[in-house]
Amino acid sequence: MKYLFWCANEHLEFRIPEFEALSRLFDIELTWIHKSDRDPWIILDLPTEAPAKQILSRSISVKYCIELWGEGQSYDELFERVESFIKKEQTALEKYISEDRSFKMYTEAFMKNSRMRIGKVRMKDPDDVYSHFEFWGFDHNNLPKSALRLFFGRCIGSGMRHLVAKYSIKSRLFIGNTTMDPTFQGHARIPGARPFCGHGISYTWCLGVWRVFLWGDIDYLMMHARTQAEEGREHEGNFEQYGLERLYGDILVADNSRPPWREEVPWFGAILADPPYGIREPTEKVGTHRENVAISTEHLPQHYPSKIEYGLSDIIEDLMNLSANCLEIGGRLAFWYPVNREEYKESILPQNPRLKLCANCEQVLSSHTSRRLLVYEKLS
Repeated sequence: MKYLFWCANEHLEFRIPEFEALSRLFDIELTWIHKSDRDPWIILDLPTEAPAKQILSRSISVKYCIELWGEGQSYDELFERVESFIKKEQTALEKYISEDRSFKMYTEAFMKNSRMRIGKVRMKDPDDVYSHFEFWGFDHNNLPKSALRLFFGRCIGSGMRHLVAKYSIKSRLFIGNTTMDPTFQGHARIPGARPFCGHGISYTWCLGVWRVFLWGDIDYLMMHARTQAEEGREHEGNFEQYGLERLYGDILVADNSRPPWREEVPWFGAILADPPYGIREPTEKVGTHRENVAISTEHLPQHYPSKIEYGLSDIIEDLMNLSANCLEIGGRLAFWYPVNREEYKESILPQNPRLKLCANCEQVLSSHTSRRLLVYEKLS
């Protein structure tokens, strides 16, 4: 059976990797009928609607999913194909086309406002919902006389788009300098348990996926919320805000160039990071340019180690090594990597013999710069 996934028109490069990650998570074999990171729809051939509902339960890209009854480039073609489908699948559709079932119709147009005449009926909790989608191209200022593509089918369900508002940065208790768009947090919900990440503020949305969260960052003031004016605006406050206190592990003030974790122990199922680029966050590590520095015993309890510059290439190399040493087999590393768009080529991306690149999605920041969400899987 064909299932159409009607998608949001944002962060397009993240759409296909999200479907592939969810297929791995739920062990779904994807048979692509229409695979596109540009068009606002994807069509899959699935054995039942159960896999479609599994995808909807985690997808942030998908708005709606329908069991596709027909598609066409005109209404005459659409009606003909829907009628043909109903006749062909009459036995399977018998319960949906019976006279005693209530239903409602939902329509949505891409790149155009869809106006419907208002009727007197107000259906609440209908037995079935049927959806009609129109595609009007991509140029809002030069629309065609009629829709370029039309779809109709029985609605299976909705994706997780409502969580964008729930986890909005505007209402979050504790945020940091590098807190990201909540939609990206949804994309970061890669499979795993016992995740470890940077200062952790960016990954609140991931909480519903894993068991326990641990954070590590070199910035003591930020990790302990000493930069926040109000009490309760801290990491744990975000968990309490969303009723997820049970997932709060701990925070750790640490330097990733000197990792505190015992090597070759699978501490984590996933590692998430947004490495500092030296713009909003300084790139620092513990160190000194002086030689043979010794701290007296009496000063050790009050000693705060000095810091030196930490180059981005060294930051990424240490992050890759940490992942190779501390991820479980099959665990994943996901982090942002800044690039110059004019000079970019895949060969410049970080590599590690124990990690395989699984996803590479670009977010354009300007005409010259972008950052790429890189996802690696531990092989051995």
